[in-house]
Amino acid sequence: MSTVAATALRPPRAAFAYWHEVTLGVLLLVFFLVAQALEPRFVLPAVQLDLAGDLWPTAIVALAMAMIVITGGIDLSVGAMTGLCAVVIGLGVEAELNVWLAAVLGLATGAACGLFNAVLIARARIHPLIVTLATMAGFRGAALAMTQGDTIQGFPQHYGAWLQGDLCGAPAPAWAFLLAAVAAVLLLGRSPYGRFLYAMGHNEQAARLSGVPATRLKVVLYGTSGLACGVAAVLLTSRYEQAKADFATGLELEVITAVVLGGISIFGGRGNVAGLLIGLALLHECNKFIPWHWHVSELTALVTGALLVGSVLLNSVFTRTRDRS
Repeated sequence: MSTVAATALRPPRAAFAYWHEVTLGVLLLVFFLVAQALEPRFVLPAVQLDLAGDLWPTAIVALAMAMIVITGGIDLSVGAMTGLCAVVIGLGVEAELNVWLAAVLGLATGAACGLFNAVLIARARIHPLIVTLATMAGFRGAALAMTQGDTIQGFPQHYGAWLQGDLCGAPAPAWAFLLAAVAAVLLLGRSPYGRFLYAMGHNEQAARLSGVPATRLKVVLYGTSGLACGVAAVLLTSRYEQAKADFATGLELEVITAVVLGGISIFGGRGNVAGLLIGLALLHECNKFIPWHWHVSELTALVTGALLVGSVLLNSVFTRTRDRS
């Protein structure tokens, strides 16, 4: 690979680019100050730790989505995949399989669904928006057909006790997310594959000509997205000790909002894990505070939509500023 090509593959980080992360950090701090004034109990560590139980599945899927969006792709099927994986786990338990074997089947289902998306996107060259929109409907429909809309219960207590228990003072799902986040940081910032992802987001055709294995990377990324959905399904079924076809409904909107809010360009080629983490925290806290303070959970969808629009506008401002500098 030429020196020019290698230079082009480096992720862009102009000095002012960190203002996005700084701005998000300030907004998160302001949020906690306001929450402290309105609902002092909301910011207590014990309360925050309990509320975070719903964050970890979303956060793990968001990490996989971030990689895809950096390349200029998207996966709208993550919520439906998670629901389908949860149903597979539940049906395994209902059939009296060992619960851990059922969990492995759920993970395998997620990986298979992700690879199905990958083949259509990377091999058949169909736009990811079209593919994942279609599979979103297909996966959700399959989950509903398999359960007839019923809730599957009867999960053994040790399943939730192991997967939701504490490990060295922190919840086990938090450690799973931490490991995934560290892996994402190392991949994006310390490996040539991270540079390949940014290059694909800037100009996929030019990246291919520079020797980037774009097709293979897409297969890995969408397969990983499906596997992440399987992990999310395992965490959700262990937390609620049941499985439903409508698990993770709206997850795709939450994840995409967190990704874009975190400064990852929806057009690809820009973003980092630090911004994603702050974006995840801000979105999660807003969605939990609204029903806590106003007792109207329906407003969370409105706030998620507003944050998505606001983050797109903010990204546009930063992009124009970068282009002028």
